[in-house]
Amino acid sequence: MEHGAVTADFLGLTFNLSNVLMITVSSVIVFLIAVLATRTLSMRPGGMQNFLEWVVDFVKGIINSTMDWHTGGRFLALGLTLIMYIFVANMLGLPFAVVVDHNLWWKSPTADPTITLTLAVMVVALSHYYGVRMKGFKEYGSEFFKPMKFLFPLKIIEEFANTLTLGLRLYGNIFAGEMLLGLLVGLTKMGIFAGVLGIFPLIVWQGFSVFVGAIQAFIFTMLTMVYLAHKVSHDH
Repeated sequence: MEHGAVTADFLGLTFNLSNVLMITVSSVIVFLIAVLATRTLSMRPGGMQNFLEWVVDFVKGIINSTMDWHTGGRFLALGLTLIMYIFVANMLGLPFAVVVDHNLWWKSPTADPTITLTLAVMVVALSHYYGVRMKGFKEYGSEFFKPMKFLFPLKIIEEFANTLTLGLRLYGNIFAGEMLLGLLVGLTKMGIFAGVLGIFPLIVWQGFSVFVGAIQAFIFTMLTMVYLAHKVSHDH
């Protein structure tokens, strides 16, 4: 189950080429879905346009459940991008994995903590940016000292905890799912009988992994909107 990773150094930084590949593939797929769904818009949507409109309405529901639309409407594009990107990224490693010379090339990018924690850092940083932008630095900074000033260190710890839990929750669920799929596929190497016994749980677990991947995309998007609402709403 242990696989290496192909890396490359650039400007003093080390890049995992598998991660770069899978991030690019996920981005291209999401871009193509968006383009195909909006290429020929009509008043009576069907097919891809109908699907994308459903996703837009779903994300609107997430935003409306966390903040008023006047405040949260500006985050629609962010929520739409997150839920589509994370769902696609979660799905890529389910059908198969590609290993070349003991190096894992094809996998779900969200099965790597570097990717999920990077997404989490971006989301938390964006929440601080919008908090300062919409409230002003003075009002936003004062929130860290409410309701009592001595809670300030706990507020700082909370920000780091939110970042870690947001990223590691997504990583843990997707990585564990792919590990179990790998173990079930490995049964085929133990003989025909073991392989046949492993087919049914493999199919069941793949179906369950699709469900988990969808739920994790929803949870990540929902928590993003919760963090943003907490930072930009004046009643928090």
